[in-house]
Amino acid sequence: MAPDTHLIRPAVAADVEPLVRTLVRAFEDYPMTRQGLAADGYLDRLERYQRLFLTRIGLAHGKVWASDDHSAVAVWTTPRTPRDVFSPLAPELREIAGERALVAESYEQAMSVLRPREPLWFLNVVGVAPDRQGRGLGRAVIAPGLARADQDRSAAFLETQDAGNVGFYQSLGFEIVGEIALPHNGPTHWAMRRPPQR
Repeated sequence: MAPDTHLIRPAVAADVEPLVRTLVRAFEDYPMTRQGLAADGYLDRLERYQRLFLTRIGLAHGKVWASDDHSAVAVWTTPRTPRDVFSPLAPELREIAGERALVAESYEQAMSVLRPREPLWFLNVVGVAPDRQGRGLGRAVIAPGLARADQDRSAAFLETQDAGNVGFYQSLGFEIVGEIALPHNGPTHWAMRRPPQR
């Protein structure tokens, strides 16, 4: 399939709602969100979760890039993002998770063991609308963050719970630095790191 050619640009507040819709479509059947959010009102919970991440993490304290048609988005935290940025959001995240809150918290505890301690570029969320996947948009929307990481001479880091994503991220220079089975019969979790490129 021919690659899509779209302008990739920094996202702004006016982009939030169409980007939330893209992320909900992209993550509707994702193992981590299916098991970490309560089933009742699942799509509403997923929408709230993605909106919170876009607005309170990415736009407020990190970097967000999106395609001009809103079909792809990447949300990063950076070496300058405050280390405790998630702490004030904990009550809201618990409420969004609903009856799965304790499971979601156990996932976070397990994953934190593999997370780097030094400041770096962290690809927290990337999503491409399902009908636009396989056309190069994921690679394109991630590229500005990788370029900024290289400019900062910083490593980049990400996490995935989808085996199908691992090879794609390896093609971008990421290497697996940890693999664990998440508790409560959760999905397999991969931590991946990319050293700065010259």
